[in-house]
Amino acid sequence: MTHKLILDGLNCANCAAKIEDKIKSTDGYSDVNFVFATKALTLKADGSHDIVSEIQKIVDSIEDGVTVKKIKENTPANKTHNKESIEIIKIVASALLLIIALVADNAFHIQYLTAVLCGISVLFSGFDVIVKGIKAIFKLRLDEATLMTVAVIAAFVLGEYFEACLVTFLFAIGELFEERAVASSRKEIEKLASIRPDNATLLTEEGQTIVDARTVKTGDTILVKPYERIPLDGVISKGSSLLDASAITGESQPIDGQVGLEVMSGMKNGESIIEITVTKEFENSTASRILKLVEESCASKGQREKLITRFASVYTPIMLLLSVLIAVVPPLLSLGSFDLWLYRSLVCLVASCPCAIVISVPLSYYAGIGSASKNGVLIKGGRYVEALAKSDSFVFDKTGTLTTGKLTVTDVKGYNGYTATDVLSFAAACEKHSAHPIANAIRSKAINWKEITLDNYSEKAGYGVTAFYGDKKISCTSARSLTDEMKETADSNHTVFLLIDNKLAGSIEFGDEIRAETESVLSELKSLGAKNLVMLTGDKKEKAKETAGKLSLTDFYSELLPDGKVTAVTNLKEKSNSCCFIGDGINDAPVLAAADCGIAMGLGSEAAIEASDAVLSSGDLKQLPKAVKICRKTVATVKSNIAFSLAVKLGVIILAAAGIAPMWTAVLADTGVSVLCVLNSVRILKRF
Repeated sequence: MTHKLILDGLNCANCAAKIEDKIKSTDGYSDVNFVFATKALTLKADGSHDIVSEIQKIVDSIEDGVTVKKIKENTPANKTHNKESIEIIKIVASALLLIIALVADNAFHIQYLTAVLCGISVLFSGFDVIVKGIKAIFKLRLDEATLMTVAVIAAFVLGEYFEACLVTFLFAIGELFEERAVASSRKEIEKLASIRPDNATLLTEEGQTIVDARTVKTGDTILVKPYERIPLDGVISKGSSLLDASAITGESQPIDGQVGLEVMSGMKNGESIIEITVTKEFENSTASRILKLVEESCASKGQREKLITRFASVYTPIMLLLSVLIAVVPPLLSLGSFDLWLYRSLVCLVASCPCAIVISVPLSYYAGIGSASKNGVLIKGGRYVEALAKSDSFVFDKTGTLTTGKLTVTDVKGYNGYTATDVLSFAAACEKHSAHPIANAIRSKAINWKEITLDNYSEKAGYGVTAFYGDKKISCTSARSLTDEMKETADSNHTVFLLIDNKLAGSIEFGDEIRAETESVLSELKSLGAKNLVMLTGDKKEKAKETAGKLSLTDFYSELLPDGKVTAVTNLKEKSNSCCFIGDGINDAPVLAAADCGIAMGLGSEAAIEASDAVLSSGDLKQLPKAVKICRKTVATVKSNIAFSLAVKLGVIILAAAGIAPMWTAVLADTGVSVLCVLNSVRILKRF
């Protein structure tokens, strides 16, 4: 059973990683994932566990002051108590006492008075951190609070009272700004949840009733007032209005909502009242599926994200050992007093805290995924953000992806005594249950012609459909099923062939328009550095070549079965940095799974969405180049945060070892860098 919890009050990213690791190593728990950006913890456990109390014990063993709560269905995940005003008062009081201590020291030169005033100042700005640090020392745990506590105590022992005050004062300010920056990013991410209203106005014989959207059933009628978001998928049954679908598709162009139009939850109504007949219940509606995909995306972490988690577990002990060596080795070599080198080692220790990296890297990925979802692209995790960012090969299915998929019958021929009407009637009956675009085109063309009833249907991917009309076997198939004799008779330019009792009865040809945005999207991908733009199709070579020529593709493969598409993508992966496949149908599921990043077109096919790594929720290609840009910006932000953090820390450590950097610079290298890295990560949400 999956459980969702909130770790309220957890603001230490390093501690969060330790909590996640400890829960993973505890028997009875699986699929453990914590998202620092939302404080949400998801895990699987059987019914024998008292989840909240067990997780609370694990959390308490690592971090104090964190409350484990269950996520309420209708409550946003990360509502926290605002303690900011109290923290500001403490910081101001600490600053005033520091100033008084400075004045008193210069005026009276009484050391114990200076020590007392500085001690009280430290307690105002650093009491919580020192208490946490002392508890962590007894638990034999090394974290940010431990480093700060050791540094402050050592500074007092060495008589550096003002240094101790300045350290806790700057640390408190840094923590305040860091929490503000993280809270800001959480608010931006939380806006994603606002696309799904929790309530709906249900229309009954008694009138209008506001109900929980989860209780509304398919077939019920709901009323949506002006400027409200649509809570459930359905069809407009009364009224008309302009609809804003940007939260779902990323497309700003309003939609003309008329009676009969299918609408998605998350769309925003315009100025008029509309009534909607519900076609999908709450959990299956578009907005719910989008939010679920975004939520689940955090479970799939990028390579750099995993690397940083491993790096932090090794880096901290190494830096502790280095600090000990700095404190001990130089005095033994008569290069200075022990007090001098102890102070320098403490500066190194405080500066080395990995929090800036541990916070900013996962936050960057989550911000990138959130930004992409705002623009109508749902990416299922950090590893696929990385795959899209370095993609230089893009492989497209033809029908429904590069083209509209709205095929029309352009030519019908009958053979062996069968007329065009017979051919279309039997073909339409054969394709009665198929969702393939070709089947839709055949049925649309034959809609006013005689209806034939068949039974014993069977379908084989790439070969078509077979059914029976009495004792007669009817096959609506491709050229692969034709004998050499049939091929001599049939029109080789046609796509679908009708066989009756294994004899050629007719053939059908189709036309398909290229999507309006296809050429501009391909051009933009080329400008982004794409080396290979490839089309895969089951169409005949002549037709595929014609389409590829119109679009200036680098290559194309025709007459492919689903396994042939997988082979083509697998071969292309070997000569690419990363290979993306974009397709829309159920037959694309195998190749979507085979690509480095499989991208499904639209939210229609469950199989395609399950097999894919990303989804273009608008159902067209417009947002694909933007998705690549967002992913590249995300990865670039991750790299810059890591490089900046390590460079600053290394610089301060070298200067500290040389006796140039005082303790307050170490605090800036810790909390100051964390704030800058968090703000840099949040820019991804603001930019796109």
